[in-house]
Amino acid sequence: MKKFKLLWNFMKGNRSLYVISILAVGAAIFLRFAWPMVLRVTIDSIIGNKPIETSGWMQPVIIRVFDLLGGKSVLEKSLWMSSIILILLTLSRGIFIFFKGKWSAIASESIARKIRNDVYDHLQYLPYDYHVKAKTGDLIQRCTSDVETIRGFLSMQLVEVGRAIFMLFFALSFMLPMSVEMTLVSLSLVPFIFVFAVVFFIKVKTAFKASDESEGRLSTVLQENLSGVRVVRAFARQKYEIDKFDERNVEYRNLTYKLIRLLAWYWSVSDFLSLIQIIAVTVLGTYWAASGIITLGTLLAFTSYVGMLLWPVRQLGRVLTDMGKALVSIERIQEILNEPIEDMDEGISKVKIEGNIEFKNVSFYYEEGHLILENVSFKVKKGQTVAILGPTGSGKSTLVGLLPRLYDNQKGTVKIDGIDVKKISKRVLRENIGIVLQEPFLFSKTLKDNIRLATTEAEEKEIFEAAKIASVHDVIRSFEDGYDTAVGEKGVTLSGGQKQRVAIARTIINGSPILIFDDSLSAVDTETDAAIRRRLKKLKNKATTFIISHRLITLAEADMILVLDQGKIVQQGTHLELIGQEGLYERVWAIQNSLEEELSLEDEGLRESLENDENLKIS
Repeated sequence: MKKFKLLWNFMKGNRSLYVISILAVGAAIFLRFAWPMVLRVTIDSIIGNKPIETSGWMQPVIIRVFDLLGGKSVLEKSLWMSSIILILLTLSRGIFIFFKGKWSAIASESIARKIRNDVYDHLQYLPYDYHVKAKTGDLIQRCTSDVETIRGFLSMQLVEVGRAIFMLFFALSFMLPMSVEMTLVSLSLVPFIFVFAVVFFIKVKTAFKASDESEGRLSTVLQENLSGVRVVRAFARQKYEIDKFDERNVEYRNLTYKLIRLLAWYWSVSDFLSLIQIIAVTVLGTYWAASGIITLGTLLAFTSYVGMLLWPVRQLGRVLTDMGKALVSIERIQEILNEPIEDMDEGISKVKIEGNIEFKNVSFYYEEGHLILENVSFKVKKGQTVAILGPTGSGKSTLVGLLPRLYDNQKGTVKIDGIDVKKISKRVLRENIGIVLQEPFLFSKTLKDNIRLATTEAEEKEIFEAAKIASVHDVIRSFEDGYDTAVGEKGVTLSGGQKQRVAIARTIINGSPILIFDDSLSAVDTETDAAIRRRLKKLKNKATTFIISHRLITLAEADMILVLDQGKIVQQGTHLELIGQEGLYERVWAIQNSLEEELSLEDEGLRESLENDENLKIS
């Protein structure tokens, strides 16, 4: 019921259009059922001499129309009038069908648009942790293919439910007054077809869900491959990726084949039952007409009605099939909408962040029992630079992620200017804390638009200044279109270092009092690295800065260096203090110094070799 309730909520604002569409269907069906009745009256009461035999609410209507047209004497001489009536009935029915299609299409497209907007809006406000775990390809499929499935059901099959109800009502209204026996014969197999359709619906729903989820996995493989195609080419992994895609493709094909086989069984069996029903009506009707039990016109009317009635009954299977698909799609969309969104405005919103930071006995875990950070404590004064070093998985990125509340710590407190960050609204925190990730994401926009992404009203002067601090201004000016250069998807047209520097400029332009560089200087050379850090220090309102890096020359000038290992701070101090202590920092410093010395000796030897070669040429 929850799925139907969700669908009903989505239909808000368009329900009246569906009511009108179903009424239009009812009118079209009435006109269609009137068609054989005109034939019956023409054959039995105009060409023949039978009185108009009917009962119920139809009799006075038919007699009244018969008299208005002049009665038997006039109509017998003007049979063309019956043809005109049939043509008018057909044209009128066509008009109602047109409006039914138009109104249901308008309603379904509006609902599909609303669903897409609701899902997309909801995704924007889901927690950071959700997007880290979610599969992009599957989310894309839910926002596109699943929404299209719902739209198709609302556009075509929902109105068919109204058609089936009207069909049954008008069938009984027209057929029972003519002949109770023929009506029972005409409807004898309908209950069996209906039960078969319901059983089929139960089976096809499970099959469709399996097929739909398999398509989601296929989309995920495709999305990952297209995103990482350069890595695939670089490592010559095309064969592996093709095999992986083929495996998912075969799985999707087999599950879809199973679905198609179920559909084939349904249509075959329902066609067989429908043909038996038509044969029964034709054989018994012919016998009774020859015996004088019913008239020839009644026989023709019933053979028309049974064909008209069996089609929507058979279509019930398609309606139930599409409803099954739609319910599965609604369930998949509902899974997204059921995810709790972040409350960006809960907490203190009127606070001026200066940049004084304190971690006190902070512990954090993603899964209980597996601590990522354990009892972390340190203090940072406004404007200071904090460097963080540690092996992979030591909790560096998680630690800085607690400041903007990408995650919330389970134990201890994280304070900014003496206020627990959990008491400050996430919107305020994220507007005042700038983060540059190791793998920055650039949108398919111009460089100018990427830099001013969070500050759309920024003037060119501010954009240029931020780019200069990030040491990317001259690089951008060297491009043919300068700052109007279009960036490819994810910044693919730029080098790794250029992307990082554009991302740094995008963060700096906001003037955030707290800056976080999560290994975001890794792709730039040491000279550019030093230039960026030097310019950051010269800023008028110097920000409290966190720098995560494995390059110690980047960390050496920091006011405080934190060394993390297995989620704990194992060393803390300045560069000079830490190189004098036995520990991880001193070991990494010794290794990097020895490597630099080796490289220096190799460069010196290369220069000497080149000089000797040049002297030999001169002599």
